[in-house]
Amino acid sequence: MLNKRRAALALSLGLLAAGAAQAQGGPGRIAVVTTERLYTDSRMAKAADARIAAEFSGRDKANQEMLGRLKKLTDKFELDAPALADVERTRRVREVLDLEKEVQRKQLAFRDDLVHRRTEERARIAERAAVLIGQVAQQEKIDIVLIRDVMWTRPGNDITDKIIRQLDK
Repeated sequence: MLNKRRAALALSLGLLAAGAAQAQGGPGRIAVVTTERLYTDSRMAKAADARIAAEFSGRDKANQEMLGRLKKLTDKFELDAPALADVERTRRVREVLDLEKEVQRKQLAFRDDLVHRRTEERARIAERAAVLIGQVAQQEKIDIVLIRDVMWTRPGNDITDKIIRQLDK
């Protein structure tokens, strides 16, 4: 629902801007850039993904090992629980719960750090793309460039591929 509203708003703003450009005497050329493609299809994005994967692979492996330890500890406890004395059962439950909390804490920190790094890399791409979009818009005499999702556009209005080629240089 939010995407439909966003698309309708973008379309309305584009039509309003085109009308304003026509009122000033020009035809008002509009172009579109799909930012998600910039973040996935460009070499800059692929290099960023590779850097992030390398940076986080060690932590991911450590988290997976800790998760494996938790599973083994839980399985062993469930197997042994009926035969354990109350004191030993309580100690082992606490041990499992402590490890489970640690796993959850580390996984949450990992996800937060990963999202933060991806956001940083996307910001770098967006910053570079903004400059390139401005250059392409000036070169091709484009009055308005819409970014993000657009419900429909003529193929000639989509300059995403041009921006990706510029990012790849």
